[in-house]
Amino acid sequence: MITSKKGQIKTLEAFLGVIIIFSALTLSVMLSPQPNKNNGRSLDQVGMQTLIELDINGTLGKLIDEANSASLSESLNVLLPLGVSYNLTVYDAQGNPLNNLTATNGNLAGHTIESVHYLCASQSLKPKCYLLQLQLALAG
Repeated sequence: MITSKKGQIKTLEAFLGVIIIFSALTLSVMLSPQPNKNNGRSLDQVGMQTLIELDINGTLGKLIDEANSASLSESLNVLLPLGVSYNLTVYDAQGNPLNNLTATNGNLAGHTIESVHYLCASQSLKPKCYLLQLQLALAG
């Protein structure tokens, strides 16, 4: 009779050990920091890198010259990480917004907004200078 109680206590001890280990693992996962979606880069760095990538071969200036806001939005959607909302406003050399060139993919209201300013020159026969303001926020 004594040996059977030893077996029950060992089983209970093992069960409690499993519960403690499982609880510790669950707690450590909940308290661990979430990985940054942008590989440690801030939103303004992501935005600047995106605009530079678009401007490397003159694509950005060409899209602005053609007033092609649909292709500009599509390019930004491809280059920016998922979960990032943006609003791009293009200004002429005098600082007036070009109303036909506003690209956006979401509402930035209520989010922390990072703003990037970028100077772009078109490579057309009659070159023009543009100032771009890219506002970024994490959606969600």
